[in-house]
Amino acid sequence: MDVTEVRVFPVDEDKLRAYVTITFDHCFVVRDLKIIRGNTGLFVSMPSKRRKDGTYKDIAHPLNNETRRMIEEKIIAEYEKMLADTGRRPDQG
Repeated sequence: MDVTEVRVFPVDEDKLRAYVTITFDHCFVVRDLKIIRGNTGLFVSMPSKRRKDGTYKDIAHPLNNETRRMIEEKIIAEYEKMLADTGRRPDQG
């Protein structure tokens, strides 16, 4: 399984840097991933749904660390490329 497309939609919010849509093998799309600026750098948050009790539950997520790492690396690389192409710094959103 390969990530064949990553689309980054930057936002101007405090910790939220961008929304992301990824496509697997040109045939399966996952929307609403988020790039978050945390205390130790950027990370990717999977799409989630708010429950009645106020907590959040992932709607879609990798089942192992290897897949999570592969997805996160591709998303962060595309985000950094988008920043470089637009002349923005990561702390500028």
